[in-house]
Amino acid sequence: MGSTAPASVCSSSSTRISRVIASYVGENKEFARQYLSGELTVELTPRGTLAERMRAGGAGIGAFFTPTGVGTMVAEGGLPWRYHPDGTVALASEPKEVRTFHDTEMVLEESIVTDVALVRAAKVDRAGNCVFYASARNFNIPAAMAGRLTIVEAEEVVEIGEIGPDEVHLPGVFVQRIVELTPEQAAAKDIEKRTTRPREEISA
Repeated sequence: MGSTAPASVCSSSSTRISRVIASYVGENKEFARQYLSGELTVELTPRGTLAERMRAGGAGIGAFFTPTGVGTMVAEGGLPWRYHPDGTVALASEPKEVRTFHDTEMVLEESIVTDVALVRAAKVDRAGNCVFYASARNFNIPAAMAGRLTIVEAEEVVEIGEIGPDEVHLPGVFVQRIVELTPEQAAAKDIEKRTTRPREEISA
């Protein structure tokens, strides 16, 4: 789960998500259509700030100050969160508190706590201790911490004790449910995209 975009579910029969908090929303044309037509509220936030908002939520911290976003619409407000169907802004972000710490201006960011967190781990023991590979450590850990109910789908489930203490990336205290994937499910990673071009011939 590379991008953790906390979202609330709406009752509309045509959509399942009413609000998204994310740093990057990808190349989904339907997502863009819903946002620009006023069907979806989108709160874009800097990537590192998003990770820290989730980590802070999991650590019981209500808010924190960061220099990221100072002097921009992130701090000053006015970011279009939702549009009217005619293209005018229906809802914009509010200004945030800015204070100076150690001679540096910083903006106040609220933490994120989600009802449910869905993450994917390479290896999990039956106590919920997780191991993530490579860049999967970027967002899965804070996303898991932020959930009141955290569900981990695991590519491999092992017995307690098979993961050494120094190997644990996420302690099992943050995990409430484990879903063991089949080998076919573990191999399916549709989010990955490969772009290639023909090899250029090298003239002698």
